[in-house]
Amino acid sequence: MSALGPAAKSFHLEGAYATINRHYQERGWTDGLPIVPPTEDDVRECLRWTDRDPRDVVAVLPPRQGEATVERIAVNAVMAGCRPEYLPVLIAAIEAMADPAFNLDSIQATTHPVAPLLIVNGPIAREIGLNAGYNAFGQGFGANLTIGRAVRLVLMNVGGGLPGTGDRSTQGSPAKIAYCVAENEDANPWEPLHVELGFPRDVSTVTVIGCEGPHNIQDHVSHSGLGILRIIAGAMGQAGSNNILAKGWPLLSLGPEHAATIARDGFSKRQVKEFLFEHARFPLRRLGDEYHRWFAETRGTADAPETMLPIVDAPDAISVIVVGGAGKHSCWQPTFGTQTRPVTRALARRDGTPARRLADLRK
Repeated sequence: MSALGPAAKSFHLEGAYATINRHYQERGWTDGLPIVPPTEDDVRECLRWTDRDPRDVVAVLPPRQGEATVERIAVNAVMAGCRPEYLPVLIAAIEAMADPAFNLDSIQATTHPVAPLLIVNGPIAREIGLNAGYNAFGQGFGANLTIGRAVRLVLMNVGGGLPGTGDRSTQGSPAKIAYCVAENEDANPWEPLHVELGFPRDVSTVTVIGCEGPHNIQDHVSHSGLGILRIIAGAMGQAGSNNILAKGWPLLSLGPEHAATIARDGFSKRQVKEFLFEHARFPLRRLGDEYHRWFAETRGTADAPETMLPIVDAPDAISVIVVGGAGKHSCWQPTFGTQTRPVTRALARRDGTPARRLADLRK
């Protein structure tokens, strides 16, 4: 977006750090964790890592329809504890989430525990120290956690996705606190996600997927790619997911060991998706009569009890990445069904040219 939004308001707060944090808690400006006070100097340093005007409106975020200017994103980045050089990733992520295909309006307001997962590809992941290895979805790495947290703060403070009002998630999820990871491109036996999507390998991208937290898939028994894929298909073809109800675009996050074994046995990424399309299904007969009637009403036909319900409409609806360290574990992330699609944005300068290294974005 090219419009200029209002400048962020400045407040002069006196008192100790604990007093300032208490003020942020009382005003509802934080996620419940302590914040880093966003001083003018820190926000100014953060803004040095983009060539965009601080008042550029990156996106208008529901449900409040708040204008996410570059400056406001930088303020929340500082509050989350981000280093200044993380700002370009955040800008690309907010742009991606504002794409109508992502359907942020529904994601912000639903009772489902959906959260935006950021998958970062390309050189910037290494430059800023994003974790793609051991414990990539967990604790211990500042870039992953603070970038993920900054996204949540923007969704709350600008978008108005506040628990119980703008955000009506029934139970929530730890993924709604911080959900950001880099793909382990070095351990990927196939092309990384952004290359598969048509971007040059040396261009950095952020993909956002509206999904649940990771569902672990362990297989310490299978020694063949086919055996591992059968276990994965069984895990993904489960009752209770939005993908069984409404299909959509789920994510498979393969651990490097599982990915290596599958690739060793000759499976391409495309063939992995085709196998899961055919086998990640759930038998209709195992669902209750209410579901039999619901499927009949929504599809216009009454399926036979032996029908195997798919989680996607086509193989390409399944996204596949490689992430994590050694160990015979993978995971999958059910999504919000057809109500959201993955969206990818390249890190780019103000004129739209792609950034091939972090220095390209710094003023």
